[in-house]
Amino acid sequence: MQEYLPLSAFLDEYRMGILSQKQLEGKIFQYVLDNYKRFHLGQWGQDDRIDYLCWLYPRLSRAITKYRNSGTSFDAYIGALVYYSSREFRFREADHSISEHTCWREQAAELSVRDAEPCYPEKLPAYKPVSNPQQILILLLKSYYFVSDDFISRIAPAIGIKKEILKKMVDELRTLRLEKEEKIQGLKERIHSQFYRCISFEQRMLASPEGSAFRKKMQERLNRARKRLVSMRKRLSVMRLDATNRQIAELLGVPKGTIDSTLYSAKQKYAVKEKEC
Repeated sequence: MQEYLPLSAFLDEYRMGILSQKQLEGKIFQYVLDNYKRFHLGQWGQDDRIDYLCWLYPRLSRAITKYRNSGTSFDAYIGALVYYSSREFRFREADHSISEHTCWREQAAELSVRDAEPCYPEKLPAYKPVSNPQQILILLLKSYYFVSDDFISRIAPAIGIKKEILKKMVDELRTLRLEKEEKIQGLKERIHSQFYRCISFEQRMLASPEGSAFRKKMQERLNRARKRLVSMRKRLSVMRLDATNRQIAELLGVPKGTIDSTLYSAKQKYAVKEKEC
């Protein structure tokens, strides 16, 4: 025979002023923790039960305030609260676990082992003047991200430009790159959030009954979320960090066609040399 649950007795003491609301909440909290099997929490571990009850505590306070004796005993009222809220808690935990696992899986692909920095001799010879300084300047600006300040100070005399001016050009391109990196990082974060949102909608849809209105609603949300995710990924795929020919042209004050033709000539020149080798 099932034993009588004393929750109604606790409520009577609260109404008579023997217990404060905090004391009533504490007694209910402890009772559920001590008699977890009666509340269908027997499959949970001790830590999971405590986490759940801590999550339940503020909801328990609101439930006590809203309770009205309308044919349902306080024991059944609290039992139903624990039962349905425990299902919500497990769903939230499963959703969080899926999102966390997906996040680690996505980030693991981005991790890579970095090679040790190459060792350069302390003293390097100065560069001799080159035959086509404009071409070298454009190639240098095109690969600005890999150019050191020491390299700038040594290559500047070879292409007939002051190192301060050359460094200012490179710094401007680096500033533009930082702005691009912030935009790309922001878009990546939104893509990750959208990806987790798709997973959440999918899990909620699968957990709902076949043919239900909620399942149909989750299916529609999932379809819209997936379309937006595809659109965001396409936008990310065309975002570039390297300096564009237009940016270099504006920096040098020359037409973009000049940059295009110079880079094309350099590409053809070095392609021929590579074939000869």
